Amino acid sequence: MTLQRQKRHTIYMLISLLLAAVILTQSMSVNSLSKIGSQSDEVSKIQTALKEQGYYKGKADGIFGTATKNAVISFQSDNGLSADGIVGTKTLNALGIGTSNTSGVFSDSELALLARIISAEARGEPYEGQVAVGAVILNRIGHPSFPNTLAGVIYQPSAFTCVVDGQINVAVSDSAKKAATDAINGWDPSGGAIYYYNPKTATNKWIQSRSVLVVIGDHKFCS
Repeated sequence: MTLQRQKRHTIYMLISLLLAAVILTQSMSVNSLSKIGSQSDEVSKIQTALKEQGYYKGKADGIFGTATKNAVISFQSDNGLSADGIVGTKTLNALGIGTSNTSGVFSDSELALLARIISAEARGEPYEGQVAVGAVILNRIGHPSFPNTLAGVIYQPSAFTCVVDGQINVAVSDSAKKAATDAINGWDPSGGAIYYYNPKTATNKWIQSRSVLVVIGDHKFCS
């Protein structure tokens, strides 16, 4: 075997090993989400998504039990997926959770900015509601009615009262930082909403006329 052929063979073997490692890692990740008794934040996200869509009635405790598996199977069956109770990529995407870490799309300063507005807009709200506020902001970036950058959405005139009154500059809570990361990584408890409001304080008739997708804490999330 010539030196050149040896090099090609070595490169081929390295690529094959790398691909095998990636596939094995993905398989292990899926199995860890679908094994009875497994426990993680990702399982909690799955339970929350199933609960929002009426498939899961229990508590989002992060433990993958029989009730969670049965809810997954029902969801899969209704959505044309393989009803095996295994939470793979297709099921996660159908639930609106996703598996890929997209934080690299945003800079550290953008992540910090998102955390600041979540902290200001959703202070005192349950963690799921904080993530939902972040998701609404991210949903606006891809919507034709809004600016196509994070800063553009947040600083759009009169869009957020916390920008006007300066609350966006108040110290950021740790939960808001985590919520910003979860929102950027694809968790959307809002169900794809592009608006939200607090019915206890909102006086704008237009926002109150929007179709409500989900209610989390004191906020109604709307399309």
